[in-house]
Amino acid sequence: MDKQKIGTSEKEGKNPFIYKSYSVDEIMAAGGPVAFAEKLGKNPQNILARLKALPKDAFFTEEEAQIALDTLSKTK
Repeated sequence: MDKQKIGTSEKEGKNPFIYKSYSVDEIMAAGGPVAFAEKLGKNPQNILARLKALPKDAFFTEEEAQIALDTLSKTK
């Protein structure tokens, strides 16, 4: 499959996306999740504290996670 560059208008600027995503391979190449976070200037302990402070409904239930995984498998 050929990847095409997505154009943006001048109004949108160079990067219309707020967050960049990384592949599992990129994270593992950095030395794992902790090393990866540190290389990005993030403190893993702060990330964990922020995750624990989120409400329970911020996370998938096991059923929702399974549905999402099944959907991903079907769309590969």
